[in-house]
Amino acid sequence: MLDHEDLKWIATTSTELNSMLQQISRYADLARQHKGEYNYIEMLGERVELASKSAQALFDRVTSSILEGTTGKPPPAKPRVQPRFSVMPPPTAPEGKAPAPAPPPAAPVAPPQPVAATGKIPGQLRVLNPDGPRELILFVEDEPEVAELASEMLTREGYKVILAKDGFEALRIYEQAGPQIGLIILDFFLPVMDGDAVFDELRLLNPNVNVVLSSGFAEQSKLGAMLARGLRGFIPKPYSREKLLEQVRSILDSAR
Repeated sequence: MLDHEDLKWIATTSTELNSMLQQISRYADLARQHKGEYNYIEMLGERVELASKSAQALFDRVTSSILEGTTGKPPPAKPRVQPRFSVMPPPTAPEGKAPAPAPPPAAPVAPPQPVAATGKIPGQLRVLNPDGPRELILFVEDEPEVAELASEMLTREGYKVILAKDGFEALRIYEQAGPQIGLIILDFFLPVMDGDAVFDELRLLNPNVNVVLSSGFAEQSKLGAMLARGLRGFIPKPYSREKLLEQVRSILDSAR
């Protein structure tokens, strides 16, 4: 029967599955509103695959525990890697027609080694000042001149910097290198997804993510709501070197 560890695992997996479904719903809405502007289909496909694997793992864990309790036999070993699959049943053939032969099962796909285990930033990411002695900062800004100015200030101080031009690029970078990123400086006004929406998506990936908002103007109600949800601070534009570095250092030190 289900023991404490089973229940704990089920609760964690259910929470992760719910987060994935929220992301799928959000990306589907954005895909309908902005057809052709971003590769939403690829992003939806990734989330659907993750949700499917989580749903199958949840089903397997529960049923194996129930079978163990009813038969007295130990459950089959749980595979470490789940194959690709669909949670929907296969379509039935029309009456009078033989069903098409099923395709051969896909070979299990080994998941990529997590960044936290390697301790390295994925090589495909462009890092400014990669050998800098200070923390890695993800800087999300759609204005190239502003991004160049701020990144130069940060790299001269010894920080490593990754630039993202919009929220979707920021999310993809965080999924790859999140454990190595010490702080995200997030512009509020971004293409398609404003900073508050990007912040919500980042919190789904990591509820304790360190994000500071940056803008020349932000609605006080939205800023207050973001601070209540865990935003670490606010850096006003235009930047001054002293103010930017002081805020960044203060937030990084307080997050330790």
